[in-house]
Amino acid sequence: MASKKDKGIKDNQNPAKTAGRKKVKIGHDGQRPIIYQTFPRILTNTNPTCKFAGSLEENGSGKLADYTPGLLRSLKNLGVNCIWLTGVIEHATKSDFTSYGIPKDNPNVVKGEAGSPYAIKDYYDIDPAIAVDPARRMEEFEECVGRIHQAGMNVIIDFVPNHTARQYHSDAAPVGIRDFGDGDNTTWHFDPNNNYYYIPNQQFSPDFNIVGEGDVPYIEFPAKATGNDCFSAFCGRNDWYETVKLNYGHDYGDNSDHFDPIPDTWLKMLHILRFWASKGVDGFRCDMVFMVPLAFWHWAIPQVKQDYPDVVFIGEIYDVGLYRPFLDYGCFDYLYDKVNLYDKIVGIERSNFSAAQLTSAWQTVDGISSRMLNFLENHDEVRYGSVEFAGDPMKVVAPLVVSSMMSTGPYMIYYGQELGESATENEGFAGYNNRSTIFDYWSYDNMRRWYDGGKCSVAKLNAQEKWLRGIYSKVLNLCNKNDALRAGNFFDLMYVNLSNPGFDPHRCFAFLRYTLDEALLIVANFGGEERKCDVNIPEVAFDMAALREGEVMAADLLNGESQHLILSRLNPSTVRVPAHGAVILSLKKDLN
Repeated sequence: MASKKDKGIKDNQNPAKTAGRKKVKIGHDGQRPIIYQTFPRILTNTNPTCKFAGSLEENGSGKLADYTPGLLRSLKNLGVNCIWLTGVIEHATKSDFTSYGIPKDNPNVVKGEAGSPYAIKDYYDIDPAIAVDPARRMEEFEECVGRIHQAGMNVIIDFVPNHTARQYHSDAAPVGIRDFGDGDNTTWHFDPNNNYYYIPNQQFSPDFNIVGEGDVPYIEFPAKATGNDCFSAFCGRNDWYETVKLNYGHDYGDNSDHFDPIPDTWLKMLHILRFWASKGVDGFRCDMVFMVPLAFWHWAIPQVKQDYPDVVFIGEIYDVGLYRPFLDYGCFDYLYDKVNLYDKIVGIERSNFSAAQLTSAWQTVDGISSRMLNFLENHDEVRYGSVEFAGDPMKVVAPLVVSSMMSTGPYMIYYGQELGESATENEGFAGYNNRSTIFDYWSYDNMRRWYDGGKCSVAKLNAQEKWLRGIYSKVLNLCNKNDALRAGNFFDLMYVNLSNPGFDPHRCFAFLRYTLDEALLIVANFGGEERKCDVNIPEVAFDMAALREGEVMAADLLNGESQHLILSRLNPSTVRVPAHGAVILSLKKDLN
């Protein structure tokens, strides 16, 4: 472990470890993390103007101050115990905040009016658009964190390590902290001491017009590499042209690593992590972690945890082959399971995948499933109800139950998901893309009616929205209130039902969750018709889950009804499952 001197952080530069942190670590109080991802600038925005590509003045923005005890209580009642505040770090924008000492960004390299929350222009500051008083933006953030903790929930924010905005400048960094790029040797493509990668002797010249907006053309000479590993001055509109790639000591020219001495970028990023940990955040959702050397995470995360042992790291990752290295050597607490479970559920809904393929999803992460974060929506993916996914938010019960109840790991929903938000509007920069905008100032009708000026109630929701919110509340709360779902064992029943004539493995998926005291039979129906499923339960499952043979009235924890089952080691049990639905049947245990 490096000393403070080796880390390049003097005692008087290290942020004070104050801010009255919540003492319970995410996921270590016996509760599964149930995360609600939210954009503060959209969640509570009550401005109904919704002008295409509208400005802050035209379309308005929600505020951190809107995260009141009442709003947080409503989310907690939904089953949420962790709030992910997305887009709170100061990023490039077309809005003018020069009156608060914040330099303008060149609009030609900003996506949308509000700007991408992943084009960070000051790692030490808060987006002024989400503050009631932009001069107090950091204080408003700290107060919001305090209210979330007082509500008995945790708070996570983004850590964006791979790239910055093209124009980076911090006016809020502690004394002695130099900006990224300050002092770089721009005559070399790669230098271990540089913060960025350069294309020497070449101006940034993307294949689209970057002199079309504002009074000043954007000039970058020499050009920097673009954030999505585009090591060329001639990037396109589909590249992350609003960002520049950070240099962690890996030379992409000859694929060599230069990690000794510790690169300057490592030291700066470690300081940034400690800075936000000192503000009381409970965890970091780390953006595109596989685009940063694994060695950095192995070095940085333990040092943060040495000072802030309860801080949790969640990694966004898209390669199952990297899951175990990033959990073990990389020291992450949790990782996204996008390319495994999520993609299979998308395949079931859109590409005629068989539900039986879900078996391979848990097998892929066997032994680490409790450290995989599952979801049906986030800001990168299409909305579940959109035409590119299910086409109807009311079909969500089967995938929701499966994705939240197959494991004991964290589960996440995206703001508005619980109301069936389906991304049918063209907000601005990204157009109609079946996703809710991350680039524009906007509001959504269903969220405005739920927020209702701060009342945060279902009073103005329609019948479909009320039903959906009720389903999400039931499922998310069960994940922690029921011990078998919170911490129990898993048993896949598909292998004894693949050739069962009374069970359709193409549309149905069945499994057990159990503890010493309770067993649950869960059957999900991804099909459009109600089914009677004859479910075989093998003898080994009877023994492992201590099931009792014979007749039983099994209560369905999802809808409150009961089903008459005959549990047998030799014969299947007949279960009724609604179309696009699921049942969670509580079975009696043989404790003798």
